[in-house]
Amino acid sequence: MGAPKKLFIKTYGCQMNVYDSERIAEALAGGYEPTDRAEEADLILLNTCHIREKAAEKVYSEIGRLKRLKADRPDLRIGVAGCVAQAEGALMMERAPAIDLVVGPQSYHRLPELEARARAGERALHTEFDEDKFAALPKRQRKRAPTAFLTVQEGCDKFCAFCVVPYTRGAEVSRPVSRILDEAGRMADEGVREITLLGQNVNAYHGEDGGETRSLAWLIRRLAELRGLARIRYTTSHPNDMAQDLIEAHGDCDKLMPYLHLPVQSGSDRILKRMNRKHTAAQYVEIIDRLRRARPDLLLSGDFIVGFPEETEEDFRATLDLVERVGYGQSYSFRYSARPGTPAAEREDVAPEVADDRLQRLQALLARQQRRALEAMVGREAEVLIEKPGREAGQMVGKSEHLHAVHVETDVAPGTLLRVAVTGAAPHSLAGRPL
Repeated sequence: MGAPKKLFIKTYGCQMNVYDSERIAEALAGGYEPTDRAEEADLILLNTCHIREKAAEKVYSEIGRLKRLKADRPDLRIGVAGCVAQAEGALMMERAPAIDLVVGPQSYHRLPELEARARAGERALHTEFDEDKFAALPKRQRKRAPTAFLTVQEGCDKFCAFCVVPYTRGAEVSRPVSRILDEAGRMADEGVREITLLGQNVNAYHGEDGGETRSLAWLIRRLAELRGLARIRYTTSHPNDMAQDLIEAHGDCDKLMPYLHLPVQSGSDRILKRMNRKHTAAQYVEIIDRLRRARPDLLLSGDFIVGFPEETEEDFRATLDLVERVGYGQSYSFRYSARPGTPAAEREDVAPEVADDRLQRLQALLARQQRRALEAMVGREAEVLIEKPGREAGQMVGKSEHLHAVHVETDVAPGTLLRVAVTGAAPHSLAGRPL
């Protein structure tokens, strides 16, 4: 038996794609071992994301660069996975002859079969939503980092006017409770101390459990019983699925960390309606108030889209007002860019220079809030989950309960929960000393 071939995966986009890339590597582990160098790979996979602007063009540009590798190595195979693969499908094969296989995000359990077809000279394509990929994937068994992602839900039924997820990931589907607990238990046994539960609409989780339907809050409480697992997080959530039992879990489940990413996108009710968000700014703020009553030290993170079609200065000022009212410790903000096939793509855009100006003003406000949140930690204590060595000698880096990166002078091993005194704040991180 010859040496295993080499697999290189380039991952774009969200945490779910990071998780998917890990599972893709495991699905191909029978014939491939991972490499960090595309130049030595026998199979190169681009795991793509369709959320950001010009996502497809960036993938085609990367394929153009990889084509030169293929010219020197005819046995090299190039594949595209993920949401751009799902959206473009056969068009990718037609437009880029260097591509040997295309697989959608719900189909990567079929990669061994597709790879074999590509290796035999066929150009292989599969983008159907045809079965539970998780049931077909091998069980995970390997040494792990202290933190890990775990997908529990995929797809979205919300159909926000700007979003391609319902078209590339499909309808909302939740994994059965037993499979999640089984995978999480193995993770904990392999050294994982913190798990982040993933879903396009993770708080819409409704997994089957012995004939019952269980909520995300119920699942979190079960996961909290796992020995060795110290922390639980989840992302990304929709305000309309922030149920009372989940709010209560933030108050009484010690392992659920005091951090929540809850996108709002706009503070204008008119724009929220045009976005098909199905909630108002006041309803969003009321949810935040309930969460903070349950967990007063909760750190909020949010998503914002600036320059959505027909957004006026008054609409934008409503977003600034909401940000001032809520106060965010972290945030992600973007200028609107149309996604082909979405309802908003047919509408008239805000002038680019106007949208850019608004984005700069919003980001300046959000940056001030983030800085205040970091500076407020100085002089306080934090529990840091040590993850890896820092840039400086004798330094380790980890995450606090509030997901702040913390640099600590210590020699403890990754996976250690360390109590520290926070001694300083930088623009995006903290410094601390062990207690």
